[in-house]
Amino acid sequence: MSRIDSTAESLFEDQVSTEVSKQEYYQMLLDLYVLAPARILVQDWRALVGATITLAYILMGTVGVVVVQPPELLGGPKLAGFFEGGYVLGTDHQGRSLFGMMVHSTPAMLKMILSGAVFTTVVATLVGVYTGYRRGVVSKIGMTFTDIMLTVPGLPLIIVIGVVFSPRSPLIVGVVLSLNAWAGLARSIRSQVLTIREESYVEASRIMGLSTATIMFKDIIPQLMPYISVNFMQNARRIIFASVGLYFLGVLPFSHQNWGVVLNEARVYGGLLTTEAAHWLLVPLVTLTLLTFGLTLLAQAFDQVFNPRVRARHIGRKREGTGPEDEEETTGDTMSQVGGNI
Repeated sequence: MSRIDSTAESLFEDQVSTEVSKQEYYQMLLDLYVLAPARILVQDWRALVGATITLAYILMGTVGVVVVQPPELLGGPKLAGFFEGGYVLGTDHQGRSLFGMMVHSTPAMLKMILSGAVFTTVVATLVGVYTGYRRGVVSKIGMTFTDIMLTVPGLPLIIVIGVVFSPRSPLIVGVVLSLNAWAGLARSIRSQVLTIREESYVEASRIMGLSTATIMFKDIIPQLMPYISVNFMQNARRIIFASVGLYFLGVLPFSHQNWGVVLNEARVYGGLLTTEAAHWLLVPLVTLTLLTFGLTLLAQAFDQVFNPRVRARHIGRKREGTGPEDEEETTGDTMSQVGGNI
């Protein structure tokens, strides 16, 4: 009976130690991927300002369209200035509220930004990582197609597609604006993967027999996340300027409010010539400038979030028994344990 009791006790102790180690492992994952990035963002003024601006536009495109009434023809005095007649941003030549026009233009703009930036980043990342890591016929074909897309002039291609197919859905417009924008990013990512694929940890994964997909998503892409995140924000800015510019020129058909359409109307009806209509031109310009400014600040902040050295300094700061003098040592141990488990 004593041997049975001792065996049961040892099994129980092993089970308890296993559970504790699992809890520590999940705690380290939470600290590495959630808490540490949050601490970096909170301590960075660029992240706070950029997130505030971006969140304001997201709320304007979701909650704002419900709260703010759509602009109506002859709903107010013509060309009312700022804060005149109860209109915060004034009105246009038809008495429509400029604030209402900005709010109700935001949902379509956010959809275009999201679809275009996601399409460009995802396609460029997959093509660049695969062609950089793998060697063979498929990789050569992929890079040949990428080089062909690089030679295609983007603006004429977009104009032809816009005239022939007349896309009206903001999601489709965002993809159309990014049809060949991914090629340059894919080429840049591939050049970095050619260096990363020779690293010792990637070679170890290959020797262990891990699949190509596992190596790409676990070993290579995480190393590229700072570059990918910055380019995601840059692609979002490019979609803003491209869409507003093409709507301003009348190349893309529109069935919804858009900042470029407002700019075009302001130009046609004297926004550049008279001070009475100057606010009509300034409102959409400031609106799109603020959004691009917020995305730029977020891109700079996320560059710090994905920097492994910066993130390592913020791991384990709130853990008990970790003081300033032993923070660096604890951080290094935590990183090595999490890296070993992953």
